[in-house]
Amino acid sequence: MKSRDSLIRFQRFQVDEKRRQLVQIETMIADFHRMAEDLDRQIKDEEAKAGVDDVAHFAYPTFARAAMQRKDNLMASADELGGQLAEAQDALSEAIEELKKVEILEERSGERERAEQAKQEQSELDAIGGRLAFQS
Repeated sequence: MKSRDSLIRFQRFQVDEKRRQLVQIETMIADFHRMAEDLDRQIKDEEAKAGVDDVAHFAYPTFARAAMQRKDNLMASADELGGQLAEAQDALSEAIEELKKVEILEERSGERERAEQAKQEQSELDAIGGRLAFQS
């Protein structure tokens, strides 16, 4: 019984851990997108100040060019995290399935134990009833 309880606790821990990982990846992706949007605004502001929005132009602002590179790097990182997100979702689904299996096994085992206990109690009551009938 204790080993099953330990197994269930372990499986629940696994599910919780997978959920935390999933949330962490989702948060990182959202942060990267938010930072990329901020860089976009900064790029637009810098282009407006310089009056040049053509990246190939010799007077294109250096800050805007560097910010654009940082934005591209952030988006590439977000794309990579998208792959990790899919893997984390799959891992969470598998962990939930494993937990369900263990809980179902525990439930069935508990039902068998309750049925066995009820059978034994009925047998004891039958024996008591038989002794009472015999004494009468």
